[in-house]
Amino acid sequence: MEKESRRLVNCAALAICLVFIVLVYATLFQSNDLKLPGNEGGYRLSDSRSNLWSERINIDAVDPQEFLLRRLVRGDDRVQFESNGFSCHTDVHSEVFVANKPVRIFNKGLTVYVPHDDQPHVKRIVKPYARKEDETAMELVSPVQILHGNSTINPPPACNFTHNVTAVVFSSKGFTGNVFHELNEIIIPLFITTRHFRSRLKFIITDFELRWVRKYNRVLSHLSGYDVINPDDGSVHCFPGAVIGLKYHNNLALNITDIPGGYSMFDFKHFLKESYNLKTSHVSAFRKPVLMLISRRNSRRFLNEEDMVEMMEKLGFRVTRAEPEMMSNSDEFAEVVNTCSVMVGAHGAGLTNEIFLPTGAVMVQVVPLTLEWAATNYFGEPAKAMGLRYLEYMIEPEESSLFDAYGKDHPVISDPESVISKGYYAHRAVYVDGQDLKINLERFKKTLIEAKKILETSTPTNGRM
Repeated sequence: MEKESRRLVNCAALAICLVFIVLVYATLFQSNDLKLPGNEGGYRLSDSRSNLWSERINIDAVDPQEFLLRRLVRGDDRVQFESNGFSCHTDVHSEVFVANKPVRIFNKGLTVYVPHDDQPHVKRIVKPYARKEDETAMELVSPVQILHGNSTINPPPACNFTHNVTAVVFSSKGFTGNVFHELNEIIIPLFITTRHFRSRLKFIITDFELRWVRKYNRVLSHLSGYDVINPDDGSVHCFPGAVIGLKYHNNLALNITDIPGGYSMFDFKHFLKESYNLKTSHVSAFRKPVLMLISRRNSRRFLNEEDMVEMMEKLGFRVTRAEPEMMSNSDEFAEVVNTCSVMVGAHGAGLTNEIFLPTGAVMVQVVPLTLEWAATNYFGEPAKAMGLRYLEYMIEPEESSLFDAYGKDHPVISDPESVISKGYYAHRAVYVDGQDLKINLERFKKTLIEAKKILETSTPTNGRM
């Protein structure tokens, strides 16, 4: 009888707990933001957020908006932020405005109203793309007008839509269409700026490019638990706070000491692994080395590519040739890259996909004439931070198509500095856009043998997988 009574008490307690959990869930997570009304002018992200709800419970409990926004500001900017709830940080690469107060974003004309009765009315113009130093890129980015201060002069329009999460405003223009710039100036800065929000924010994407949003749908849906807003509809959206612009550190880089949450490149790679559902963590999982050869169609082509593939196969590599069509679907291509233990390619945007290689893989960059600095800084140093082993193959003048086109005594070959001194466009026309490669197979073979030896001794370290 006593056992039966205990069983009934336990069942009743369990039922009460279940009811309590359901009530808490309903209270915390009821939000119109989770559904996209037909006239809101947004884009529905794929439903890949099954792991976000538990994170939201923690955020709601311990990380209010003010705390999350404050982590984006430093030094004098933080003093400004704490005194009036608004700060502006500018550096050589980007501008980032942070508002911890109700804002109204009028999509018509891209105007952000940040009312503050005790502050004089100030108008600021910002282009929310992280390449401020590049005039060519910034010409493609639409300006956003920020009106901060006393709103009696220019009162904000009424709200059409009210949201209960922070807005993050950035542009999908600039040099998009080039995978290096897409990762370097948008995706990584987006991660740096928003990851610590744990999806409790909503993106407003200016210069809205549907193709780009679809391409990076998996990334966007893992950074935000809500549908993105396309500002072309001309509506007014109200938010409790906002971030306009994205933080930038360096080429394909994250500075762990200047990131809310202290995220590193390893953390970013793990984030991509989750976003793209990548299976391989470390190259030691492969029994036979798989080599991906980045095949270019325009400049910096491998003129003897077939011979290179034949040599690679004789060395024991299974070769996957990545052509432009194959790289167009980033979701599928990320999975293919993740099955490779070596990537080989001439300096160019395609090497950005090294970020999907498993830890311990080898990245071999073939460096054309005069591109040493760009090769090292755009892909070489970042590769090391990604946990990859990096090898460079510096071509000899005889391996460049410029040698046959100009001759060994022409300044293009004998005195490259004389061409470089003429400026960026003169240099680009000759060495970036006008150069192809015919690789010395016997010389290059030594680099591939070294790559294979590295793989044979590669094992997981420091628990990083």
